Amino acid sequence: METRHLGKSSALPASPEEAELDFVPNTRRGALYLVRFAAPEFTTLCPVTGQPDFAHLVIDYAPAETIVESKSLKLFLGSYRNHQGFHEEVTVGIGQRLVAEMKPQWLRIGGYWYPRGGIPIDVFWQSGPPPEGLWLPDQGVAAYRGRG
Repeated sequence: METRHLGKSSALPASPEEAELDFVPNTRRGALYLVRFAAPEFTTLCPVTGQPDFAHLVIDYAPAETIVESKSLKLFLGSYRNHQGFHEEVTVGIGQRLVAEMKPQWLRIGGYWYPRGGIPIDVFWQSGPPPEGLWLPDQGVAAYRGRG
């Protein structure tokens, strides 16, 4: 399966809509396992003020036929740098797009947003119940206390 980004020079997409995710075959089809991506320095823009919002994203998924290629995922997440969206729209939208294109057995995303106006907002979404027997480690992000 040919990828658009791996091993090639790739510019940061101007928007999430322009970002192209690459997927490669899951060579461990039939094995139930969890893949985790953590993006502790995720940024996007507030749709009201235009000021930056920061989050620690944790994406867990159980692959089916394909796995997401990590460089394309990094570019996709980086494309949010100039995107304006509320925390809920951004977090759930990332999870839904990955599910729609990759079609994993299961996916969950935790968006641990740093405070704006003194209130941290955490957003969680999953595609459905996890497959029976899937090991689900804690996402490892502490309740807000300076998130570090």
